[in-house]
Amino acid sequence: MAFDYTLDFKAIDFRDSPELYRVGKGEQGVLLVEPYKSEILPHWRFKTPDIARVSSEKIYEMFLDYLNQDDFIGADMARKFLQMGYTRSRRYANHKSGRKYKKNPQKESSKEAQLQARKDILPNEVDPVKAESAAIFKEKWTQAKTNEKYLQLLKKHKAMYEQD
Repeated sequence: MAFDYTLDFKAIDFRDSPELYRVGKGEQGVLLVEPYKSEILPHWRFKTPDIARVSSEKIYEMFLDYLNQDDFIGADMARKFLQMGYTRSRRYANHKSGRKYKKNPQKESSKEAQLQARKDILPNEVDPVKAESAAIFKEKWTQAKTNEKYLQLLKKHKAMYEQD
């Protein structure tokens, strides 16, 4: 099932209501799902490789702690933060401003304008420091998404709550 953006995220504690959580794709919901967002976000940083290393190790440690508590949603959110550390570092590695597009596709009014904006990509400006930060996050993200217990809990969560 797709991630449900219609929920009242400010009012839901997903630790108490796991049945409402949908994995979605990629990083969907990473900055919405509480209390996990508030627990993990303060540790999420990627400005330099040293900062990225400390951040990714802390978030991965949180990921393992959530798994030890059989808290799939917490583990999935930690995985999403690791993934986001990778994708954001890569974006800044490729685009110093952090902006990929000349115009923000999400602010375009029509579907056609959104599609056109997604084709109008700014030129790459390689930043090897951010690329190293991305590699650090990618390693931890890969460890998380291939963790056997995580995969078992993912399967169990989907079987219990995400049946169509």
